[in-house]
Amino acid sequence: MTKIEKIVLSYSGGLDTSIILKWLQETYGCEVVTFTADLGQGEELEPARAKAEMSGVKDIRIVDLREEFVRDFVFPMLRANALYEGQYLLGTSIARPLIARHLVGIAQEVGADAVAHGATGKGNDQIRFELAVNALDPSIKVIAPWRQWNIRSRLQLLEYAEKHRIPVPSDKRGEAPFSIDANLLHTSTEGKSLENPAEVAPDHVYQRTVDPVDAPDTPEIITVGFERGDPVSVNGKAMTPAALLTELNGLGGRHGVGRLDLVENRFIGMKSRGIYETPGGTILLAAHRGIESITLDRAAAHLKDEIMPRYAELIYNGFWFAPEREMLQALIDHSQAFVSGEVTLRFYKGSASVISRASPCSLYSADLVTFEESTIAFDHHDAEGFIRLNGLRLRSWAARNGR
Repeated sequence: MTKIEKIVLSYSGGLDTSIILKWLQETYGCEVVTFTADLGQGEELEPARAKAEMSGVKDIRIVDLREEFVRDFVFPMLRANALYEGQYLLGTSIARPLIARHLVGIAQEVGADAVAHGATGKGNDQIRFELAVNALDPSIKVIAPWRQWNIRSRLQLLEYAEKHRIPVPSDKRGEAPFSIDANLLHTSTEGKSLENPAEVAPDHVYQRTVDPVDAPDTPEIITVGFERGDPVSVNGKAMTPAALLTELNGLGGRHGVGRLDLVENRFIGMKSRGIYETPGGTILLAAHRGIESITLDRAAAHLKDEIMPRYAELIYNGFWFAPEREMLQALIDHSQAFVSGEVTLRFYKGSASVISRASPCSLYSADLVTFEESTIAFDHHDAEGFIRLNGLRLRSWAARNGR
């Protein structure tokens, strides 16, 4: 085994990473620094500090990354209207490169030669973490305990915890719980009954949104303001990125907005079923497309839609720091120069519908499109030549086929 002098561990304080912390200390016999990212997961993070201290960790990092997460990762992704496989708003995927960036930064700061994560060998997260580290500092080694140790079951995990006197909460001692990932953008839930895609997800899976059936019977209307493609205000009140997303999460969750039951294709080659709740992100996607509809040129908008699946796939597969993602981001960001204005949406029983949009940079001309008399000169006879030229190839094709 390669000699390791110091490790920075991505640490949540949960069962898996608590065991991983002990395993790293035993296996490598070196100092382990813990790093816990506050991404708005809604959990008290100080218990993670206490658990790390109990394990003898001297350097414990708990960092509030909520504003950085939304400003530098979520908002750039939303400028692209990114959806993986046409549905998934990439809530877990977009958090991993941020965590990896700080893992690498701390490792460089403290002189660590390795970082470690708790992602399993079946999932996407191991790829996302490690590709990010490769791109940011290839000299740093990555330790993935789930691919190295002999623990192969939950029972063995609990036995290891008992042997090493690692506290296990009572709710973790029974059957395997749902696997939950939460941050300011979304909550995802996998495992247990959800592993059967033919089985309806139980109501208690949902944590962030009410059942649309039980949502208020009265619609709610709000306005989201945009500047250069990024949301900046709700109902005229300017907000920081994290505060704005938090506000929309509350509004959307109350109306059952943003639920998704998805079977997706993992990068590693298998299908998985998960329940996603992304209320604020769902609202922002609808609002952003609404403001783009009046501010983007047709060809520019269509080009964005063409590259979006590729862009979303790069994020899902862990290539946030790859040159091709950065190239696409430059194109996307350039398109947002005039994407400013306000969009009004109505929430009702699980839906977030755009009902109006306005912009000082609008390309929409009511005078040009009106069915009534217009002050803008438009010769209807011009359409005849336009149609004949576009129909030329169709007439040639029809003649060849004997039509």
